Amino acid sequence: MRRMKADEQKFSGEQGFGCDCEREHCGVDEQVLRESGSANFHKNTNVGDGNADRRDRDVNPVLYRPKSLKMANRTRTLAACVGAGVALAAIVVAGLAVSDAATVADFAIKNQGPSLAHPFGTDQMGRDMFLRTLAGLSTSVLIGLMAAVVSSLIALVLGTAAALGGKKVDAFVTWLVDLCMGVPHIILIILISYALGKGFWGVAIGVAVTHWPSLTRVIRAEILQCKQSAYVATAQKLGQSPLKIALHHMVPYVLPQYLVGLILLFPHAILHEASVTFLGFGLPPEQPAIGVILSESMAYLSSGMWWLAIFPGLALVATVLLFDVCGSNLRKLLDPHSAQE
Repeated sequence: MRRMKADEQKFSGEQGFGCDCEREHCGVDEQVLRESGSANFHKNTNVGDGNADRRDRDVNPVLYRPKSLKMANRTRTLAACVGAGVALAAIVVAGLAVSDAATVADFAIKNQGPSLAHPFGTDQMGRDMFLRTLAGLSTSVLIGLMAAVVSSLIALVLGTAAALGGKKVDAFVTWLVDLCMGVPHIILIILISYALGKGFWGVAIGVAVTHWPSLTRVIRAEILQCKQSAYVATAQKLGQSPLKIALHHMVPYVLPQYLVGLILLFPHAILHEASVTFLGFGLPPEQPAIGVILSESMAYLSSGMWWLAIFPGLALVATVLLFDVCGSNLRKLLDPHSAQE
């Protein structure tokens, strides 16, 4: 027993425990502490020392302290999505409100540059370019809204039929998607718009019936993936009807992708409408539209009237970016894989 106690004392002495230090609260050999770089140990173990916490912070500094007032990720994402939606709604309402004033001509103030009275300047007929830009953006957003809704519904019907209708229906829908994607959008829209007499309805229908192929592929893939999942197979074995499985399982699974695809169709529709109108196959020249404004400005750029194209073009880009912000943040909110981003 004496030999075992001697071995334990020898071991504790080698490890720095049970030393004969003069301090009351010390159980560690100071020699070992100095060698290990921990000479401040006794300073931080004094009982009743009011500065112990401050000394701990000096010895172990905080490398990173998160901001307590920092906005949560989902709150910031929701705020960005709502803010973009409100901005787009304001553009539409303002454009509809000034649609009559945007066509008023005043030759006394024609070809004026940007000023406080006319932020975007005036054109060759004295029309306010700011009001014309708002009216044109409102028209483009409304056309994009109708085209995106119609295209998304076509994509939903064809994607669901391809995924649930059997091999023949799937092969037909796949062939139709490949056929439509094989023709450039601009050419197809021009052909449809020209066949329908151009104008508002010609370009609106042309844009609406040409933007569904990409979303159709996405919806078909999502439904097929949901159809092969374990919980759908379990529901089928439990005897649930196909309608109940579709409503309780497939619709919640596909709905987020459908909504995001619907939002992201807007910028494509707006840009294609502006492009077709710019080429002369869309809206008539007397109607305020971004394509018409940009087309008319080409004849005056060489005269130094840069504001006729720069400001409407930047406004169109900003509107498209607002749709992109809204769609991207909505995808983060609805997609569980990116819910914490």
